[in-house]
Amino acid sequence: MYDPICKFLAESYSGDFARWLLGKEVSLIQLSSSELSLEPIRADAVILLGSSQEILHIEFQTEPDADMAFRMLDYRVRMYRRFPEKEMRQHVIYLKRTNSPLVEQTVFELPKTRHEYEVVKMWEVPPERLMNEEGLLPLATLSKTANPLETLTEVGKRIDRIGNRRQRSNISAATAILASLILEKESVKKLLREDIMKESTLYQEWIETATAEGIARGMARGLAEGMKEGMKEGMKEGMKEGMKEGMKEGMKEGEVKLVFKLLKRRFGEIPELLARKIHALPLARLEELGEALLDFTSIESLTTWLERNS
Repeated sequence: MYDPICKFLAESYSGDFARWLLGKEVSLIQLSSSELSLEPIRADAVILLGSSQEILHIEFQTEPDADMAFRMLDYRVRMYRRFPEKEMRQHVIYLKRTNSPLVEQTVFELPKTRHEYEVVKMWEVPPERLMNEEGLLPLATLSKTANPLETLTEVGKRIDRIGNRRQRSNISAATAILASLILEKESVKKLLREDIMKESTLYQEWIETATAEGIARGMARGLAEGMKEGMKEGMKEGMKEGMKEGMKEGMKEGEVKLVFKLLKRRFGEIPELLARKIHALPLARLEELGEALLDFTSIESLTTWLERNS
């Protein structure tokens, strides 16, 4: 759910991100990920904003990715093929603190080939740099702050001053969702107005996704302990009606629908070849996939899993 939230912020508040990342006023418009032309591509994760002279490419990451450096080169070459005259600035923004050396990597190198990109570690960004831009407020709780709860409280006050109610609800929802990366959800709800957040489709989708993932985790644990216990755990964490509907249509059909729903929220539309392989999986493999996909970082992870388990 974090990819679409960050994508929404960067595309809706492109001026704020341009001032932050480029250090200047630039009028940017959204570029379709189809501009990258080749497959596979994580369309929900690639953020492309362009002006007449340059392209800003942003990737948000919650976890380090060993393939990130190569992907930056890959995206740069793809965009050069389409817009050879434009400069391209690439930023990987790591949201959650980690000691992994991968977040220090800003270069991809091969013999006689070198490509550089920029990295932003949110836990090193001063919160003051984010507080004065409406579109950056949701990131402030993840910044370099001694007390994230105090920072979130200040962010909440600034959100309350946003005049447009729809914008206020969306920024509030985005703040709550990103803050949940480092804070307990109940603490977040106490500091932000839930009545305002509930008006946002971002918040509603977050709840739906959390519910669906809760069902998947509950079913996976429950199946190891017996079907009866699995249903009980699934009911605790999610949609009772969704469970009933899945049972009516059959165990396998219900599992297929759940797997595709989670995959689509993470990676967008699934290629037809992979979809056929998923439909062909037996129930036991579908259940294993439902648990495994929660740890996938890219569509390539799904491809590798299916090659090993089909």
